[in-house]
Amino acid sequence: MPVLGEADASTEKFLRGKYAICGVGETTYRRGSEESTRNLATWAVGNAMVDAGMSATDIDGMLSYSGNDSTFAPLVANDLGIRLNFYMDVHGGGSSTEALVGIAIGVIEAGMCKTVAIYRAMNGYSQVRIGGIGARSAVPITGDQIHWRAYGWQSAGQMFAPTFLRHMYDYGTTPEQVAEVKVAHSKHASNNPKAYYKTRCTVDDVINSRIICKPLHLLDCCVETDNATCIIVTRLDRARDCRNPPAVIQSVVGRCCKPRGDIHLHYQSGPISTVAGHYAKDILFRNAGVGPEDIDATGSYDAFTFTTMLQLEDYGFCKKGEGGDYVSSGTIELGGLRPNNTSGGHLCEGYTHGMNMVIENTRQLRDTVDDSCPVGNDGKKRHTHVYSEGGCRHVKDVEITANLGWAHPGTGSAMIMAKDGK
Repeated sequence: MPVLGEADASTEKFLRGKYAICGVGETTYRRGSEESTRNLATWAVGNAMVDAGMSATDIDGMLSYSGNDSTFAPLVANDLGIRLNFYMDVHGGGSSTEALVGIAIGVIEAGMCKTVAIYRAMNGYSQVRIGGIGARSAVPITGDQIHWRAYGWQSAGQMFAPTFLRHMYDYGTTPEQVAEVKVAHSKHASNNPKAYYKTRCTVDDVINSRIICKPLHLLDCCVETDNATCIIVTRLDRARDCRNPPAVIQSVVGRCCKPRGDIHLHYQSGPISTVAGHYAKDILFRNAGVGPEDIDATGSYDAFTFTTMLQLEDYGFCKKGEGGDYVSSGTIELGGLRPNNTSGGHLCEGYTHGMNMVIENTRQLRDTVDDSCPVGNDGKKRHTHVYSEGGCRHVKDVEITANLGWAHPGTGSAMIMAKDGK
Protein backbone atom coordinates (compact mmCIF):
# COMPACT_ATOMS: atom_id res chain seq x y z
CA MET A 1 0.00 0.00 0.00
CA PRO A 2 1.48 3.39 -0.94
CA VAL A 3 2.29 5.93 1.71
CA LEU A 4 -0.31 8.71 1.62
CA GLY A 5 2.27 11.45 1.08
CA GLU A 6 3.79 9.56 -1.86
CA ALA A 7 0.42 9.11 -3.54
CA ASP A 8 -0.42 12.77 -3.04
CA ALA A 9 2.89 13.87 -4.58
CA SER A 10 2.32 11.64 -7.61
CA THR A 11 -1.16 13.06 -8.20
CA GLU A 12 0.03 16.64 -7.82
CA LYS A 13 2.79 16.18 -10.38
CA PHE A 14 0.44 14.40 -12.77
CA LEU A 15 -2.22 17.14 -12.80
CA ARG A 16 0.06 20.19 -12.65
CA GLY A 17 0.05 21.91 -16.04
CA LYS A 18 -2.32 19.39 -17.61
CA TYR A 19 -5.41 21.62 -17.82
CA ALA A 20 -6.04 25.18 -18.92
CA ILE A 21 -8.55 27.97 -19.32
CA CYS A 22 -9.05 28.26 -23.06
CA GLY A 23 -11.84 30.83 -23.28
CA VAL A 24 -13.32 33.69 -21.24
CA GLY A 25 -16.45 35.76 -21.70
CA GLU A 26 -18.44 38.52 -20.01
CA THR A 27 -21.48 40.66 -20.41
CA THR A 28 -21.28 44.37 -19.68
CA TYR A 29 -21.15 45.43 -16.03
CA ARG A 30 -24.34 47.41 -15.48
CA ARG A 31 -26.96 48.49 -12.97
CA GLY A 32 -30.46 47.76 -14.20
CA SER A 33 -29.93 45.15 -16.90
CA GLU A 34 -33.67 44.54 -17.46
CA GLU A 35 -32.69 41.02 -18.55
CA SER A 36 -33.11 37.63 -16.96
CA THR A 37 -30.11 35.82 -15.51
CA ARG A 38 -30.72 33.20 -18.22
CA ASN A 39 -30.18 35.80 -20.93
CA LEU A 40 -27.08 37.11 -19.15
CA ALA A 41 -25.65 33.60 -18.78
CA THR A 42 -26.24 32.75 -22.46
CA TRP A 43 -24.57 36.02 -23.45
CA ALA A 44 -21.45 35.37 -21.34
CA VAL A 45 -21.08 31.70 -22.29
CA GLY A 46 -21.54 32.60 -25.95
CA ASN A 47 -18.81 35.23 -25.68
CA ALA A 48 -16.47 32.70 -24.07
CA MET A 49 -17.12 30.25 -26.90
CA VAL A 50 -16.26 32.93 -29.47
CA ASP A 51 -13.14 33.82 -27.48
CA ALA A 52 -12.04 30.17 -27.54
CA GLY A 53 -13.05 29.67 -31.18
CA MET A 54 -15.39 26.85 -30.13
CA SER A 55 -18.77 25.73 -31.42
CA ALA A 56 -21.58 24.10 -29.46
CA THR A 57 -20.29 20.61 -30.28
CA ASP A 58 -16.93 21.39 -28.62
CA ILE A 59 -18.46 21.78 -25.13
CA ASP A 60 -20.08 18.89 -23.28
CA GLY A 61 -19.87 19.93 -19.63
CA MET A 62 -21.29 22.86 -17.70
CA LEU A 63 -21.02 24.14 -14.12
CA SER A 64 -22.71 27.14 -12.54
CA TYR A 65 -23.01 28.67 -9.11
CA SER A 66 -25.56 30.93 -7.50
CA GLY A 67 -26.83 32.51 -4.33
CA ASN A 68 -30.63 32.90 -4.57
CA ASP A 69 -30.49 33.75 -8.27
CA SER A 70 -28.90 32.70 -11.58
CA THR A 71 -30.32 29.98 -13.86
CA PHE A 72 -29.79 26.28 -14.41
CA ALA A 73 -27.12 24.90 -16.73
CA PRO A 74 -29.39 22.76 -18.99
CA LEU A 75 -31.40 25.86 -19.90
CA VAL A 76 -28.28 27.80 -20.89
CA ALA A 77 -26.93 24.80 -22.78
CA ASN A 78 -30.23 24.43 -24.67
CA ASP A 79 -30.17 28.11 -25.65
CA LEU A 80 -26.71 27.63 -27.18
CA GLY A 81 -27.33 24.23 -28.80
CA ILE A 82 -24.97 22.41 -26.41
CA ARG A 83 -25.65 18.75 -25.51
CA LEU A 84 -24.25 17.99 -22.06
CA ASN A 85 -22.56 14.82 -20.84
CA PHE A 86 -22.13 16.36 -17.38
CA TYR A 87 -23.55 19.34 -15.55
CA MET A 88 -23.99 20.58 -12.00
CA ASP A 89 -25.47 23.74 -10.48
CA VAL A 90 -23.86 24.59 -7.16
CA HIS A 91 -25.07 26.87 -4.38
CA GLY A 92 -22.34 29.27 -3.37
CA GLY A 93 -20.75 32.61 -3.97
CA GLY A 94 -17.26 34.00 -3.62
CA SER A 95 -15.16 30.86 -3.34
CA SER A 96 -16.94 29.02 -6.14
CA THR A 97 -14.95 29.88 -9.27
CA GLU A 98 -11.70 28.21 -8.27
CA ALA A 99 -13.51 25.29 -6.61
CA LEU A 100 -15.52 24.62 -9.78
CA VAL A 101 -12.32 24.71 -11.85
CA GLY A 102 -11.14 21.86 -9.63
CA ILE A 103 -14.38 19.97 -10.18
CA ALA A 104 -14.12 20.51 -13.94
CA ILE A 105 -10.61 19.04 -13.92
CA GLY A 106 -11.88 16.07 -11.91
CA VAL A 107 -14.78 15.20 -14.18
CA ILE A 108 -12.67 15.58 -17.32
CA GLU A 109 -9.96 13.43 -15.72
CA ALA A 110 -12.62 10.82 -14.91
CA GLY A 111 -13.65 10.69 -18.57
CA MET A 112 -17.14 12.09 -17.94
CA CYS A 113 -16.75 14.95 -20.42
CA LYS A 114 -14.07 16.80 -22.38
CA THR A 115 -14.64 20.55 -22.03
CA VAL A 116 -16.50 22.42 -19.28
CA ALA A 117 -18.03 25.91 -19.37
CA ILE A 118 -18.29 27.49 -15.91
CA TYR A 119 -20.53 30.53 -15.54
CA ARG A 120 -22.02 32.90 -12.98
CA ALA A 121 -25.05 35.04 -13.89
CA MET A 122 -26.48 37.52 -11.42
CA ASN A 123 -28.68 40.57 -11.33
CA GLY A 124 -26.80 41.63 -8.24
CA TYR A 125 -28.12 45.18 -8.27
CA SER A 126 -31.61 45.14 -9.76
CA GLN A 127 -32.77 41.82 -8.28
CA VAL A 128 -31.02 40.07 -5.37
CA ARG A 129 -28.95 42.58 -3.41
CA ILE A 130 -26.87 41.24 -0.54
CA GLY A 131 -28.13 42.74 2.69
CA GLY A 132 -31.83 42.71 2.02
CA ILE A 133 -33.07 45.25 -0.54
CA GLY A 134 -33.96 44.85 -4.20
CA ALA A 135 -36.86 43.46 -6.19
CA ARG A 136 -36.54 39.95 -4.73
CA SER A 137 -35.33 40.72 -1.19
CA ALA A 138 -38.32 39.47 0.82
CA VAL A 139 -37.19 35.97 1.86
CA PRO A 140 -38.05 34.04 5.04
CA ILE A 141 -35.59 33.77 7.92
CA THR A 142 -34.67 30.09 8.31
CA GLY A 143 -32.04 27.88 9.90
CA ASP A 144 -28.87 29.56 11.12
CA GLN A 145 -30.20 32.93 9.98
CA ILE A 146 -32.18 33.03 13.22
CA HIS A 147 -28.81 33.22 15.02
CA TRP A 148 -27.28 35.73 12.60
CA ARG A 149 -30.15 38.20 12.74
CA ALA A 150 -30.15 38.29 16.55
CA TYR A 151 -26.62 39.72 16.38
CA GLY A 152 -27.44 42.14 13.57
CA TRP A 153 -25.69 40.07 10.90
CA GLN A 154 -27.91 40.83 7.92
CA SER A 155 -25.22 41.57 5.35
CA ALA A 156 -21.78 40.23 4.47
CA GLY A 157 -20.13 43.37 5.81
CA GLN A 158 -21.80 42.95 9.18
CA MET A 159 -20.76 39.29 9.36
CA PHE A 160 -17.13 39.96 8.42
CA ALA A 161 -16.62 43.15 10.43
CA PRO A 162 -15.46 41.39 13.64
CA THR A 163 -12.57 39.81 11.70
CA PHE A 164 -11.55 43.21 10.33
CA LEU A 165 -11.83 44.93 13.71
CA ARG A 166 -9.79 42.23 15.43
CA HIS A 167 -6.96 42.65 12.93
CA MET A 168 -6.93 46.37 13.62
CA TYR A 169 -6.85 45.69 17.36
CA ASP A 170 -4.14 43.00 17.23
CA TYR A 171 -1.78 44.61 14.73
CA GLY A 172 -2.55 48.32 14.69
CA THR A 173 -3.82 48.21 11.12
CA THR A 174 -5.41 51.52 10.18
CA PRO A 175 -8.38 52.38 7.95
CA GLU A 176 -6.02 54.61 5.94
CA GLN A 177 -3.72 51.69 5.15
CA VAL A 178 -6.55 49.45 4.00
CA ALA A 179 -8.11 52.29 1.97
CA GLU A 180 -5.06 51.99 -0.30
CA VAL A 181 -6.63 48.81 -1.70
CA LYS A 182 -9.49 50.86 -3.13
CA VAL A 183 -7.03 53.50 -4.34
CA ALA A 184 -4.96 50.90 -6.22
CA HIS A 185 -7.97 49.14 -7.73
CA SER A 186 -9.47 52.45 -8.84
CA LYS A 187 -6.24 53.26 -10.68
CA HIS A 188 -6.45 49.93 -12.46
CA ALA A 189 -10.13 50.42 -13.30
CA SER A 190 -9.40 53.82 -14.83
CA ASN A 191 -7.53 51.88 -17.55
CA ASN A 192 -10.36 49.38 -18.03
CA PRO A 193 -12.98 50.47 -20.58
CA LYS A 194 -15.58 48.02 -19.23
CA ALA A 195 -15.27 48.92 -15.51
CA TYR A 196 -18.40 50.33 -13.89
CA TYR A 197 -16.41 52.83 -11.79
CA LYS A 198 -13.51 54.31 -13.75
CA THR A 199 -12.78 57.35 -11.56
CA ARG A 200 -9.57 57.25 -9.53
CA CYS A 201 -10.01 57.93 -5.83
CA THR A 202 -7.81 58.89 -2.87
CA VAL A 203 -7.44 57.66 0.69
CA ASP A 204 -9.37 60.72 1.84
CA ASP A 205 -12.21 59.83 -0.52
CA VAL A 206 -12.49 56.41 1.12
CA ILE A 207 -12.15 57.60 4.72
CA ASN A 208 -14.63 60.45 4.23
CA SER A 209 -17.28 58.27 2.61
CA ARG A 210 -20.09 57.33 4.97
CA ILE A 211 -19.78 54.43 7.38
CA ILE A 212 -21.75 51.32 6.39
CA CYS A 213 -20.79 49.25 9.42
CA LYS A 214 -17.66 49.82 11.46
CA PRO A 215 -14.92 49.76 10.18
CA LEU A 216 -16.31 49.70 6.61
CA HIS A 217 -16.89 52.92 4.73
CA LEU A 218 -18.99 53.02 1.58
CA LEU A 219 -15.89 53.01 -0.63
CA ASP A 220 -14.47 50.01 1.26
CA CYS A 221 -17.33 47.99 -0.25
CA CYS A 222 -17.72 46.40 -3.68
CA VAL A 223 -19.95 47.79 -6.41
CA GLU A 224 -23.15 45.79 -6.94
CA THR A 225 -23.84 45.14 -10.62
CA ASP A 226 -25.93 43.07 -13.05
CA ASN A 227 -23.70 40.83 -15.18
CA ALA A 228 -22.58 37.35 -16.13
CA THR A 229 -19.14 35.83 -16.61
CA CYS A 230 -17.81 32.55 -18.02
CA ILE A 231 -14.58 30.57 -18.29
CA ILE A 232 -14.01 27.38 -20.29
CA VAL A 233 -11.73 24.62 -18.96
CA THR A 234 -10.24 21.75 -20.95
CA ARG A 235 -7.06 19.71 -21.28
CA LEU A 236 -3.99 21.69 -22.27
CA ASP A 237 -3.49 19.78 -25.50
CA ARG A 238 -7.01 20.75 -26.62
CA ALA A 239 -6.61 24.32 -25.35
CA ARG A 240 -3.58 24.82 -27.57
CA ASP A 241 -5.84 24.42 -30.60
CA CYS A 242 -8.08 27.29 -29.49
CA ARG A 243 -8.12 30.87 -30.75
CA ASN A 244 -6.09 32.40 -27.89
CA PRO A 245 -3.10 31.15 -25.88
CA PRO A 246 -4.11 29.04 -22.86
CA ALA A 247 -3.75 30.05 -19.22
CA VAL A 248 -2.29 26.85 -17.78
CA ILE A 249 -3.66 25.69 -14.42
CA GLN A 250 -0.89 24.78 -11.99
CA SER A 251 -2.82 24.28 -8.77
CA VAL A 252 -6.34 24.58 -7.32
CA VAL A 253 -7.69 24.70 -3.78
CA GLY A 254 -11.45 24.23 -3.52
CA ARG A 255 -13.34 25.58 -0.51
CA CYS A 256 -10.72 24.99 2.12
CA CYS A 257 -11.99 25.73 5.64
CA LYS A 258 -10.79 26.73 9.07
CA PRO A 259 -11.47 24.11 11.79
CA ARG A 260 -14.93 25.68 12.01
CA GLY A 261 -15.99 26.47 8.47
CA ASP A 262 -19.44 27.92 9.08
CA ILE A 263 -19.92 31.58 8.39
CA HIS A 264 -20.51 32.81 11.93
CA LEU A 265 -18.79 30.29 14.23
CA HIS A 266 -15.33 30.14 12.62
CA TYR A 267 -14.41 32.58 15.39
CA GLN A 268 -14.45 29.64 17.84
CA SER A 269 -11.28 28.14 16.33
CA GLY A 270 -8.02 29.94 15.76
CA PRO A 271 -7.40 33.69 15.84
CA ILE A 272 -10.40 35.73 14.72
CA SER A 273 -8.25 37.67 12.26
CA THR A 274 -6.99 34.48 10.57
CA VAL A 275 -8.84 33.45 7.40
CA ALA A 276 -9.01 30.21 5.42
CA GLY A 277 -6.01 31.15 3.28
CA HIS A 278 -3.82 30.26 6.25
CA TYR A 279 -4.69 26.60 5.61
CA ALA A 280 -5.19 26.78 1.84
CA LYS A 281 -1.72 28.15 1.09
CA ASP A 282 0.01 24.87 1.93
CA ILE A 283 -2.06 23.01 -0.68
CA LEU A 284 -1.91 25.80 -3.24
CA PHE A 285 1.84 26.38 -3.40
CA ARG A 286 2.90 22.77 -2.82
CA ASN A 287 0.79 21.51 -5.70
CA ALA A 288 1.99 24.28 -8.03
CA GLY A 289 5.66 23.84 -7.11
CA VAL A 290 6.10 27.57 -6.53
CA GLY A 291 5.98 29.99 -3.61
CA PRO A 292 4.42 33.42 -3.02
CA GLU A 293 7.64 35.07 -4.16
CA ASP A 294 7.20 33.50 -7.64
CA ILE A 295 3.79 35.11 -8.27
CA ASP A 296 3.78 38.11 -10.60
CA ALA A 297 0.17 39.24 -10.15
CA THR A 298 -2.65 38.40 -7.77
CA GLY A 299 -6.43 38.48 -7.94
CA SER A 300 -7.52 38.69 -4.32
CA TYR A 301 -11.27 38.73 -3.74
CA ASP A 302 -12.29 42.27 -2.86
CA ALA A 303 -15.86 42.24 -1.67
CA PHE A 304 -14.28 44.69 0.78
CA THR A 305 -10.86 46.30 0.98
CA PHE A 306 -10.18 44.25 4.10
CA THR A 307 -10.82 40.87 2.42
CA THR A 308 -8.04 41.60 -0.07
CA MET A 309 -5.60 42.56 2.68
CA LEU A 310 -6.36 39.56 4.91
CA GLN A 311 -5.98 37.06 2.08
CA LEU A 312 -2.72 38.49 0.77
CA GLU A 313 -1.40 38.21 4.31
CA ASP A 314 -2.62 34.70 5.15
CA TYR A 315 -1.54 33.27 1.79
CA GLY A 316 2.00 34.36 2.70
CA PHE A 317 2.64 37.36 0.49
CA CYS A 318 3.67 39.16 3.65
CA LYS A 319 4.03 38.22 7.32
CA LYS A 320 1.02 38.00 9.59
CA GLY A 321 0.19 41.44 10.88
CA GLU A 322 1.97 43.23 8.04
CA GLY A 323 -0.97 43.26 5.63
CA GLY A 324 -1.62 46.95 6.20
CA ASP A 325 1.94 47.83 5.26
CA TYR A 326 1.85 45.48 2.26
CA VAL A 327 -1.25 46.98 0.63
CA SER A 328 -0.25 50.58 1.36
CA SER A 329 3.34 50.33 0.09
CA GLY A 330 2.60 50.45 -3.65
CA THR A 331 3.27 46.71 -4.01
CA ILE A 332 -0.26 45.94 -5.26
CA GLU A 333 -0.39 48.75 -7.84
CA LEU A 334 0.46 48.38 -11.51
CA GLY A 335 4.17 49.06 -11.69
CA GLY A 336 4.60 47.62 -8.19
CA LEU A 337 6.17 44.30 -7.25
CA ARG A 338 2.93 42.32 -7.40
CA PRO A 339 -0.14 44.10 -8.81
CA ASN A 340 -3.53 42.97 -7.51
CA ASN A 341 -6.90 43.00 -9.30
CA THR A 342 -5.64 44.76 -12.38
CA SER A 343 -9.17 45.14 -13.84
CA GLY A 344 -10.35 47.05 -10.77
CA GLY A 345 -11.91 43.95 -9.25
CA HIS A 346 -15.18 43.93 -7.33
CA LEU A 347 -14.49 47.34 -5.85
CA CYS A 348 -14.53 49.06 -9.24
CA GLU A 349 -15.10 46.82 -12.29
CA GLY A 350 -18.18 44.93 -11.10
CA TYR A 351 -19.27 42.30 -8.60
CA THR A 352 -19.32 38.78 -10.01
CA HIS A 353 -18.58 36.53 -7.02
CA GLY A 354 -14.97 36.11 -8.08
CA MET A 355 -14.95 35.12 -11.74
CA ASN A 356 -13.92 38.45 -13.24
CA MET A 357 -10.57 38.27 -11.41
CA VAL A 358 -9.89 34.86 -12.99
CA ILE A 359 -10.85 36.29 -16.39
CA GLU A 360 -8.47 39.20 -15.83
CA ASN A 361 -5.53 36.98 -14.88
CA THR A 362 -6.22 34.77 -17.90
CA ARG A 363 -5.99 37.83 -20.16
CA GLN A 364 -2.84 39.00 -18.39
CA LEU A 365 -1.13 35.68 -19.06
CA ARG A 366 -2.05 35.63 -22.74
CA ASP A 367 -1.27 39.37 -23.23
CA THR A 368 -4.82 40.26 -24.33
CA VAL A 369 -5.84 42.72 -21.61
CA ASP A 370 -8.54 45.01 -22.97
CA ASP A 371 -6.96 48.37 -22.21
CA SER A 372 -6.27 51.44 -24.36
CA CYS A 373 -2.91 50.29 -25.73
CA PRO A 374 -2.60 50.30 -29.53
CA VAL A 375 -3.13 47.19 -31.64
CA GLY A 376 -0.53 46.33 -34.30
CA ASN A 377 -1.17 45.18 -37.87
CA ASP A 378 -0.88 41.60 -36.64
CA GLY A 379 -3.85 42.16 -34.30
CA LYS A 380 -1.74 41.98 -31.14
CA LYS A 381 -1.60 44.60 -28.40
CA ARG A 382 1.43 46.85 -28.14
CA HIS A 383 1.50 47.30 -24.36
CA THR A 384 3.21 50.52 -23.28
CA HIS A 385 3.36 49.69 -19.56
CA VAL A 386 2.62 53.34 -18.89
CA TYR A 387 -0.01 53.21 -16.16
CA SER A 388 -1.26 56.77 -16.15
CA GLU A 389 -5.03 57.27 -16.25
CA GLY A 390 -6.59 55.89 -19.42
CA GLY A 391 -3.43 54.01 -20.36
CA CYS A 392 -2.05 50.48 -20.05
CA ARG A 393 -2.92 47.90 -17.41
CA HIS A 394 -0.85 44.94 -18.62
CA VAL A 395 1.63 43.59 -16.05
CA LYS A 396 5.12 43.66 -17.54
CA ASP A 397 6.79 40.23 -17.85
CA VAL A 398 3.86 38.44 -16.18
CA GLU A 399 4.41 34.67 -16.10
CA ILE A 400 2.54 33.30 -13.06
CA THR A 401 -0.65 34.54 -11.36
CA ALA A 402 -2.65 33.60 -8.27
CA ASN A 403 -6.38 33.95 -7.66
CA LEU A 404 -7.59 34.00 -4.06
CA GLY A 405 -11.33 33.36 -3.74
CA TRP A 406 -13.25 34.27 -0.57
CA ALA A 407 -16.58 32.95 0.66
CA HIS A 408 -16.20 34.30 4.20
CA PRO A 409 -13.36 34.35 6.74
CA GLY A 410 -13.71 30.62 7.41
CA THR A 411 -13.81 29.32 3.81
CA GLY A 412 -11.82 30.11 0.67
CA SER A 413 -10.57 28.76 -2.65
CA ALA A 414 -7.53 29.59 -4.75
CA MET A 415 -5.80 28.85 -8.05
CA ILE A 416 -2.40 29.40 -9.64
CA MET A 417 -2.04 29.78 -13.42
CA ALA A 418 0.94 30.25 -15.72
CA LYS A 419 1.78 31.03 -19.30
CA ASP A 420 2.09 27.99 -21.51
CA GLY A 421 5.52 26.46 -21.14
CA LYS A 422 6.21 28.00 -17.70
